Amino acid sequence: MIQSRLCRVLVGVLGVVVVFAIFTGCARLKSTGTDSSQEPGTEAIAGPDTPEPLYYDFEDVLVPLELKVNKGKSFVYSAPGFKAGIVSLSGRVEMESLISFFENNMTKDNWRLMSMFKSPHTLMFFNKPNRSCIISITEGKFSTDVEIWVAPTLEENEAKLLK
Repeated sequence: MIQSRLCRVLVGVLGVVVVFAIFTGCARLKSTGTDSSQEPGTEAIAGPDTPEPLYYDFEDVLVPLELKVNKGKSFVYSAPGFKAGIVSLSGRVEMESLISFFENNMTKDNWRLMSMFKSPHTLMFFNKPNRSCIISITEGKFSTDVEIWVAPTLEENEAKLLK
């Protein structure tokens, strides 16, 4: 009777230790250097010791390294001199730091912040000549989801034709 209780306590403690080891071990597995298996079409920009943000499908929308592309939810249309579509990403990043990241880096790439709705589902609207970008940020319990929508904008003459 005492041995079965002792066995249960030891199994419980061992289980907690294993779970703790798994979570702390996974944090160490993350690469800190440059990854040679980086996806084609991405460029890294930053110093040698800092996590490097990347340009994925859109050459003027910088994305933090902590966000990984969800290919099943992404769609990008490319033609000569033209790209539009949705890039879906997720990762363990705080919403406020993502908002600051996009505010700072989109400005550096000549985007102008037009408006923003801050809530548990934040929307940021950016514009530049002939293009618009919407960044949707949704913070979940275990990860943050980001969608980057880029589309062409109509010029005044083209918009009048559609009326």
